[in-house]
Amino acid sequence: MAVENGSGETRTWKSTLFAHDDVDIFRDTPIRYLGYANEVGEAFKSHVPRTLYYGSYLLASSYCLADSVSKGKHIYEEKTYLPVSLRRRYTVETIAEAAVWQGLASVIIPGFTINRICLASGYVLCRVGRNIPLRAQTWITTVIGLSMIPVIIKPIDRGVDQVMELTLNKLRKVGIVHKP
Repeated sequence: MAVENGSGETRTWKSTLFAHDDVDIFRDTPIRYLGYANEVGEAFKSHVPRTLYYGSYLLASSYCLADSVSKGKHIYEEKTYLPVSLRRRYTVETIAEAAVWQGLASVIIPGFTINRICLASGYVLCRVGRNIPLRAQTWITTVIGLSMIPVIIKPIDRGVDQVMELTLNKLRKVGIVHKP
């Protein structure tokens, strides 16, 4: 879904939030893969100590926070022509929108998805592959989980984009969120 701004240009929530002329290091460089650290942690969950597993979530969450703060800082510095109160509001809204998107698209939904894929594949291997050694079953499950990461990224990102667009359009209609 898109919103038409005053100049006749159609903008989505994402194009408004992430409309930078320069390279966005959090979106356009390999740093983006830090957002998927927790999926790697989910895939290796049965092979690594809990601290490494939780550390993968800490790394992914730190990436999400850094991206959100970066987007907010960019908006605050860009909108110097606005009164301070509006600048702060737009900054907070930008940080919140980026944090929600990143939290859903990089941490929560993919982490849950990979966790369930590993759990399901482990269950199937346990039922079907009774003659496969348990250690081999856990590694097969890990490989399945890792191989699914590239498959799930785009559909999850698109789904979160749609949810964000629908939600933000409703919030804009009632005046809770500014219009792009």
